[in-house]
Amino acid sequence: MVWDKIKKELLSFLKDEVTKTGLKNVTVGISGGLDSAVVAVLCKEAFGDNMTGVLMPSQFSCDSSLDDAFELCKKFDIAYEVVEIAPMVQAYIKNMDEDKLRIGNYSARMRMSVLYDISARDNSLVIGTSNKSEILLGYGTIYGDIACAINPIGEMYKSDEFEFAKFLNVTPAIINKKPSADLWEGQSDEDDLGYSYKEMDTVLKELVDNNKSDEELFSLGFEEELVSMLKYRIKANAFKGKLPVIAQIKGN
Repeated sequence: MVWDKIKKELLSFLKDEVTKTGLKNVTVGISGGLDSAVVAVLCKEAFGDNMTGVLMPSQFSCDSSLDDAFELCKKFDIAYEVVEIAPMVQAYIKNMDEDKLRIGNYSARMRMSVLYDISARDNSLVIGTSNKSEILLGYGTIYGDIACAINPIGEMYKSDEFEFAKFLNVTPAIINKKPSADLWEGQSDEDDLGYSYKEMDTVLKELVDNNKSDEELFSLGFEEELVSMLKYRIKANAFKGKLPVIAQIKGN
């Protein structure tokens, strides 16, 4: 891929879309992971001091994630603030019987609540950090990390994003770490999904971008279990990427 061209397109997208709203400021949640790092670096270049990063650790976050987020902000001179969401999460999760998925989803929604409150305070837009792989597979929390005003990386596959991050000079610790939403200790995206992003994205590009049939996918050597899983997740989670369906009332 021609990363310099893609970078210019994304910077132009960010500036144009924010300008359309009449606003000047943007807010980005920075987790210490790849997606938020890429978006934060882009936003810093596009908006300079009109961009604020927000670090939101919980009691389940890895210390290294916070350290990686600090390192990124220091390297790119990103203004940031830290908001501990542990008290918010702890106040409610005592009712959850240690259900990791529910706790993870709730934590993601608490983080987005913080981001939108800060955006209201700063008269800014919340910038999204979900990549195309996550969006297609529904690997994100509706009204949590999926929520945003605009998203610069929603058409970029996760496996390609690693190379883009290298082009942007994102800190090596972030690029080299195992992808994780950091929703609970030891959590890993690829362990949850059962395949690496490279394996899944290779199929998704043929299935979604090239509209290949099952027969064509199998002829390319892709295993049936992987193809079936991806197709199921795309269909089952399609609602996450849509606005709520509103009933049309015709009356008489």
